[in-house]
Amino acid sequence: MVKKKIGNLSTYLSEIAVQGIQEKKGNDIVRLDLRELTSSVSDYFIICSANSSTQVKAIADSVEEEIYKNTQTDPWRKEGQETADWIILDYFDIVVHIFKTEKREFYGIEDLWGDAQTTSYKSA
Repeated sequence: MVKKKIGNLSTYLSEIAVQGIQEKKGNDIVRLDLRELTSSVSDYFIICSANSSTQVKAIADSVEEEIYKNTQTDPWRKEGQETADWIILDYFDIVVHIFKTEKREFYGIEDLWGDAQTTSYKSA
């Protein structure tokens, strides 16, 4: 559990999201800091991979649960639950992308935001 608030709200939310991903063994966890980019749509993108649709759903549920438990905030929008190849949780300032591994490789979202500062996290 994240015990204290770090930095600003979007940084705090991003750390909670990473923890939720780690709880369900998400792979290749990356946080892209988009705050310095003029064309950014949010402060952070958090990206991870999963081995199956079941794991994609479990990670999404874990992220939602952790963020709600710590901030009483629900995502503004959720997309992709039907097929669970790529679930997006949009919290305005942070957007969490949970991919099946092959979909992440196909879309290459990190390459689209290559100018962003990148932080990599180990799976729990």
